[in-house]
Order: sequence, then structure tokens, then C-alpha cells
Amino acid sequence: MGHYRILVATGASLFAGSHNRVQLWLVGARGETELELQLRPARGQEEEFEHEVPEDLGPLQFVKLRKHHSLVDDAWFCDRITVRGPGACEEAAFPCYRWVQGDGVLCLPEATARLAGNNALDVFQRHREKELKERHQIYRWATWKEGLPLTIAAGCEDDLPANMRFHEEKRLDFEWTLKAGALEMVLKRVYTLLSSWTSLEDFDLIFWGQKSPLAEKVHQRWRDDELFGYQFLNGANPMLLRRCTSLPSRLVLPSGMEELRAQLERELQNGSLFEADFILLDGIPANVIRGEKQYLAAPLVMLKMDPSGKLLPMVIQIQPPSSISPTPPLFLPSDPPLAWLLAKTWVRNSDFQLHQLQYHLLNTHLLAEVIAVATMRCLPGLHPIFKLLMPHIRYTMEINTRARTQLISDGGIFDKAVSTGGGGHVHLLRRALAQLTYRSLCPLDDLADRRLLGTPGALYACDALRLWEITARYVEGIVHLFYHGDDVVKGDPELQAWCREITEVGLRQAQERGFPVSFQSQNQLCHFLTMCVFTCTAQHGAINQGQLDWYAWVPNAPCTMRMPPPTTKEDVTMATMMGSLPDVRQACLQMAITWHLGRRQPDMIMLGIFFNVHSAVLIEDVPFTEKDFEAQIKATVKRKVYEDSGIPLPADSPKKGPKKVASGVLSPPPTAPPPSSSSVPEAGGPPIKKQKADVTLSALNDSDANSDLVDIEGLGETPPAKKLNFDQDSLTLDSGLLLTSADPPLLSC
Repeated sequence: MGHYRILVATGASLFAGSHNRVQLWLVGARGETELELQLRPARGQEEEFEHEVPEDLGPLQFVKLRKHHSLVDDAWFCDRITVRGPGACEEAAFPCYRWVQGDGVLCLPEATARLAGNNALDVFQRHREKELKERHQIYRWATWKEGLPLTIAAGCEDDLPANMRFHEEKRLDFEWTLKAGALEMVLKRVYTLLSSWTSLEDFDLIFWGQKSPLAEKVHQRWRDDELFGYQFLNGANPMLLRRCTSLPSRLVLPSGMEELRAQLERELQNGSLFEADFILLDGIPANVIRGEKQYLAAPLVMLKMDPSGKLLPMVIQIQPPSSISPTPPLFLPSDPPLAWLLAKTWVRNSDFQLHQLQYHLLNTHLLAEVIAVATMRCLPGLHPIFKLLMPHIRYTMEINTRARTQLISDGGIFDKAVSTGGGGHVHLLRRALAQLTYRSLCPLDDLADRRLLGTPGALYACDALRLWEITARYVEGIVHLFYHGDDVVKGDPELQAWCREITEVGLRQAQERGFPVSFQSQNQLCHFLTMCVFTCTAQHGAINQGQLDWYAWVPNAPCTMRMPPPTTKEDVTMATMMGSLPDVRQACLQMAITWHLGRRQPDMIMLGIFFNVHSAVLIEDVPFTEKDFEAQIKATVKRKVYEDSGIPLPADSPKKGPKKVASGVLSPPPTAPPPSSSSVPEAGGPPIKKQKADVTLSALNDSDANSDLVDIEGLGETPPAKKLNFDQDSLTLDSGLLLTSADPPLLSC
């Protein structure tokens, strides 16, 4: 006789339980048996059963389940099933984490991750081949717009596979906050009906409701050159700035500006000259909103870093030279205040466009969707890389599908309020895709190419490099556990198909821009996987979470401009300024959508925190598992907050994460040799030494949790010294850089 104890766990989300009866079978190496259970799973419950079978089934391989229904198919969300066999048998885990619908038989394999084998008679090999064949029918590619990355084939969120949909609580929160934002817009419009809209102070009439402490600081200091320069390093879009090696060819200095040329050349020689060039916007057609033409510019900003580490603008060229204007006007800090402020506002509007479309939508959202669809089509649930990636692509398909039907669709938010709407956004995305390189997605390479490594005050750069290194160590620990050499990497057909699916199919022949079409080594695989995880988590968090802080005060980053760029300085008046900025309706819409997109999501999962993982067997041989991953990130954030607040780190605080902790994500084959001692991918490297600063990007991106520490560097009073309540074991990681894709990206309206 064989005695088995079975534990069935049901998800905790709304409607996860079911009134339908569930039938179970155990399948072992020596036989199969049906369990005579009367299981009607209840939401959030774990139900335990014991069952006697005539003989020992041997090592368990599968649990099969079938949900019976008579009149109503009441879907059931099964988390996992665990079984303990007779004697001293270890508990076997059978992860599910999906909706069980219909009356077909669902086969759950034992959780241990396995690479593909060559034995066609192997039961696990047959299972993974059948699974991929079914997934190819469910997850299909589609073309949203020609010349852009492929997407999931779904006309709306209802067309998505059930397992890619928001859980019910998330859907309700998402849709109710949209309604709350719409109501706030109506109230603000009513409040301003009888008010004038003739001065910058009139924006105060709508600057209430949902906003962060940092947004209030931006409101107070947005006119300052120092804050203008700071945003290129640590604002919502820290991806455009680069250090100059020569003066840009488009910067035409007319006669009479010899002193400016000398200043620029002096800063260039000192290595302290920087530029932000928005040439990608040149020639993009502007939107027409309610019959009113909108305007775009392609400015160039030259900045210098002074000895105190402040990045300050030196000159702004709003439009590049053209046949009509071979010597476009240059705007200087010494110009009339309104003319200089308007020139900076044009730059901020251009930065809004590139941030939202190139660096946010394309470089995180659309890329993450390609990774997600390719993963579902090419990697079976037993594959270790599938298990590695799944926590980081949660909800990606639905949030992007909603974006294509509500945000960047015909008649969507972009068409109603943004100067690149009405089709210009598609033209811009095509240009941006042509410039998207593999190197630009890897922080060390990208920062080196932009010559920003070691730049004082570059908080995004410092945080990104630290998190990349921690992520790389975790990824490498998993990869070396299953791929014992380069030949194993090259010989994995599922992995190679996944690589080709991303580069050649989803990204449309991206090998021409440095993306791999195959993996030839462990290091190459580690580097690519680190890029995937980093893009879907830390990079998206950095690009997405700052919107509420930097865009809530509309003049700091206007979504559209309603008058053409100025060609003279003396004629700029307050009427010119207000006529250029968004009107009340557009400004209210920007504030509402900024709050909806930048707010903290109720089901957010911090990077390094794992739940609903796809297996449940302890790892003993991997040198750096998700427990270490979490501890390293906690230690890094803790150390950074202490450093940046000027408080000594307690003597008992760890300098590094723990060396080894058992974990529950992947189970290695029993013969796995010790992994390589290398901890940095081939193209990676150690992080740069952090420059002294008043606040980390982490604190800036979560000003609610750390409002007492938030101080834009050099722009506010230093907070008084105090003891920080920052216990390592119970630390909540509350940082914009540390969000996983469980927190929906920007495109969530």
C-alpha cells in the first residue's frame, strides 16, 4: 500500500475559487491512480487530503486534473499541488499558477527544471513538445503598425489568453482609478470656468489632488537652471544626455558669439561639456487637437558641469539649421527671462515626447512584450529560463494591449493631448527602433557610449550599475547551474529558438543592431538574460515611476505646445508663454494620466521579492539565488539611504549579501557540477564608485515613503540628522528603480 498526502492551494484573487468539482490523478514512474476526492476549491484556501493506493507509484512525475461542470463553467485559479509519498519520500511540487477552464485534462509536471532531451520516449520530453505546440496556437504574433516590433495577437484585452489577464482586484483598481482621474479632471475644469488663464500662476488652480512631495518641489523650483540641468541626469528621462568630444555640427554660432564659442571650447577641453540633442524629432508631423494645430521642435542643449557638480545650461538651439533658417537663433541664460524660460520649456516638451515614446514605450514596454511572447512560444514550463523570466513579465501583454486600444490608438490619449499624437508618434517610434541597439539596453555599455561613467551626481547611472550587477550575479547562478559549459548552451534547441524568435521575428531582424541570433557561450547567455530582467524591472521602474514627480506640474514638462517656437527674443511675452503651453483641458488630462501611470500599484512586487514562483524545490548548489538577490538589493538600498542622508552605517550592517541561502525557485539536476566562480557577464563590469549626493534616485522615485530624505541635490535644505528605522530583515524596498513588471508600465490608461 502507498499512502499519499495531497495539498491543493487555490489563488487568493477574486473569483479564484470554483463551485465546480475537480478530479485529480497521480502519475508516477510505476503507475497511475485516480484520487476519489470531492474537491470544490475555495479562494485563498489550502485543502489537504490523504489517499491510499494499492501500490507505491514510484517517483511522481505528473498530477493530472480535470474540472467538471454542468451548467456553468466556473473557472478555477490553481496555485499549486504538493504531494508527499509513502515512507521517506520528499514532497513533490506541481506548480500551476493558471486558470483551469473547460473540461479538458490539465497535466502538471513535477516542478524540477529540466533542459530538453533527445529521448523521444521520455515522458517529460513528450510533455514539453505538446505544451509548445499548444502554446503556438494560443500565443500568436501580430503587427500593430508596420515597421514596429511585433505584438501579441489581441484586438483588446478580452482577446488575450486568460493567464495573461489582470487578476480581478487589479482590473477593478485600474478601471476605478481611471474613473477617479476623470472625475478630478471634471472638477478642475469646473473650478477654472470663471477664472483667467493668462499667467503661469494660473496653473496653481489645477495643481491640487494627487501629487508627491517632489512634485511640490518641482512646482517651486522649475524655473531654475539648476533643476533644468539636474533632470537630464536624474529626472524622468536620464537616457539622452551625453558628454561631448567635439562641438555638434548643427550648432551654428553666428558672428558676435566668439565669447560663447570660447566658453564652449574651454568646457570641452576640461571634459565638462555635455549635450542633449533631440534631432530625432526633426520633421515629425505635429498633432491637430480639436482643430487647433500643435507644434514640435528638435532642440539642442549644451550644458556644463561646474566645479560643485551642478549641470547648468549654456545655450539652447530650438530648431536645427535648415534651408529656411540656416542660422537658427540661440537662446542664452542672459536673455530676457521669459525668452530663456520659453526656450527651456520647448526643451522640456521635446524631452516629454522622447521619454514617453522612445525610452518608455519602445525600449521597455514593446521590448518586454517581445520577450514575453517569445518566452511563451519557445520555452516550456519545465525550462529553467522560463522559470527565471516569468516573475518579470507578469501583466506585460495586457498593459500593452490596453495601451494600443486606449493610449496610443486612434482617438486615444495621445491624439487628445500630446503634440506627437495623430500619427506622429508612429513615425517617431519607427525612427527610434532604427536606433535601438543591444548596447543601449545594457547600462555599462550605454553609459560608456554616452561617456557618463564616473559623472558626479549621476544617481541614475550609479543605481542602474549596482542593480545590473546584482541581477547579473543572480542570473549567472541559475545559468551555471543548468548549463555546465558553452557546448550545453549551444546545444539547447529551445533556448536557441527563443533567441531567434526575439531577434529575427519580434524585433524584426535586430541582428543588424547587435542583438544575438544564437547563444554561443554561458557569458553571452547571462548577459542577454540580465538585459531582459533589467529592462522589465529596474529600467522600467526608473523610466516610469518619476512621471508623477516630474510631470504633475505641467509647465515643467508640457505634453504639447500650441504656438510655433520663437524666432526672436524680444517679442516673447507672458501671452506668448501661456499661448504655447497646454490649455486647461490638456493640462488637466496630463495631470490625471500622470497620476494614474506614476502612482504606486496596490499589487506591486519589488525586485528580489518572489512569490507565485513556478517551482518549489530547494536549491543547494546555486551560489546566488533569489534569497541572495533580495538580500543584496535590501543591503544596497539600506547602505545608500544611510550614505545619502549623511548618517553613519551601523557597525552590524552587512557590506555584502549572504553567501548562500537555500531557495525555492528552481531545482537542479542531481549531477550538477559546481558553477563557475565568475560573477559578471562578459560585457559587464564592476559598478562605478558612487559620488557623494544629497539623495538617491531611489528616494526621489518614492518620495512618499522617504519624504524626509527627498532633497534635490543642492536645491533644498539638508534634513536634520536622525536615526533611521531601517531593519534589514523587515525592510520594505520602496524604490522606483526596484519595481517588477507586476507594476504596470506607463501605458496604463
